[in-house]
Amino acid sequence: MKRLLAIALACAAGISALPALAQDTIAKIKEKGVLTVGVKNDYKPWGFLEPSGKIVGLEIDLAQAVADKLGVKLEMLPVIAANRMEFLRQGRIDMVLATMGDTAERRKIVGMVEPNYYAGATNVLAPKSAGLKSWTDLKGRKVCGVQGAYYNRRVTQMYAPELVVFPSVPDALNALAGNNCVAFLFDDTLIVSTLSGGDPKWANYEMPLVSEDPQLWAIGIRLEDMDGPFGKLLKEMSTDWHKSGKLLELETKWGIKQSPYLIETNKKLKSAS
Repeated sequence: MKRLLAIALACAAGISALPALAQDTIAKIKEKGVLTVGVKNDYKPWGFLEPSGKIVGLEIDLAQAVADKLGVKLEMLPVIAANRMEFLRQGRIDMVLATMGDTAERRKIVGMVEPNYYAGATNVLAPKSAGLKSWTDLKGRKVCGVQGAYYNRRVTQMYAPELVVFPSVPDALNALAGNNCVAFLFDDTLIVSTLSGGDPKWANYEMPLVSEDPQLWAIGIRLEDMDGPFGKLLKEMSTDWHKSGKLLELETKWGIKQSPYLIETNKKLKSAS
């Protein structure tokens, strides 16, 4: 009987300790003096490398804002779609700010901070000579993609292209430029950025299809942080970024066409106050 009681008390202690663990995240960040954020370094203008080797971009500005709020230094760890959630779960990073689509499946693995800070949709980058007019034109043709992208499965199931996946965006774009595929499947935000970047390499390319499957982007944190101080802080900051117009200002700074999602959310939050 005593043994059963001891086990029960130990279990209760373990359960009661879980919220405390979640509440320690901000304290741990402040103790080490560094906020470690998983970011993109190949997704201009959200996160990319300058010629000097420094990572800059809209999402980098947001990560810096969080670090400043906590009064710590910002450390950035480049991530890709295939490893960013695992790095978070392993504790290698404190949060993800890396063009991450907010999906029901991903919410089972990591916490998604609301309000979502951005939104994109799915499209393709293709040479004008390919003559793509509709999504059905992709059937049976080689299409380059990036490993781990949420829309790979949907597009494959609906339009039956022969999807060839690569570990990173530059690898997939190089394959497209090398005529190894008829199109590059990705988020339309990156495609618009690529076409408007002024690189003559893409002068004869276009985004020919109607964007589909609008997808919200979220800051990712560990599930246990969602209801703790760290999750609450990020929720408050994201709300303020929308309400104050900071996100719209950052779009202008980085030469991005204003997002209907940001405009709508800004109006909604301002009218609710």
